[in-house]
Amino acid sequence: MKVLVPVDGSVHSLEALKVALDFVKFKNAEISVISVVPFIGGMEDHEISPARRERAMENIGKLADDAVKKACDLLSAENVVSSCTRTVVTSVSVPDAIIEFAETEKIDLIIMGSRGLSSSTRFKIGSVASQVVKYCPCSIYLVKGRVEG
Repeated sequence: MKVLVPVDGSVHSLEALKVALDFVKFKNAEISVISVVPFIGGMEDHEISPARRERAMENIGKLADDAVKKACDLLSAENVVSSCTRTVVTSVSVPDAIIEFAETEKIDLIIMGSRGLSSSTRFKIGSVASQVVKYCPCSIYLVKGRVEG
């Protein structure tokens, strides 16, 4: 069995990784960790300068690398062998990148947090998790984080 955990550095994706960790230990599954960096190169020049766009892509890429490294370090500390990948998509669709990765790698189960770093945009275009659930052909395990307060 192949399990995919998309991470974005949020508390919710870390909780999903912990659930996946327990799952793979008991099911002897193979786990892959990805972080998707949305490509913002197609924005019109008057919206953001090329230099700012490049810096933004570098910063987002660093955050993705950090999220994957943190996830892989956690898995290694638990003696779980994993495949850690940073995926850069050529469109603005993070859900599509996750679904495409799952299809290409023949993933059986995606374990992901129900909320991530982009919670403000979900009202405009729908959450990443809801889009993955709606269109992905494999099973999805959503980990709902507790709301503090």
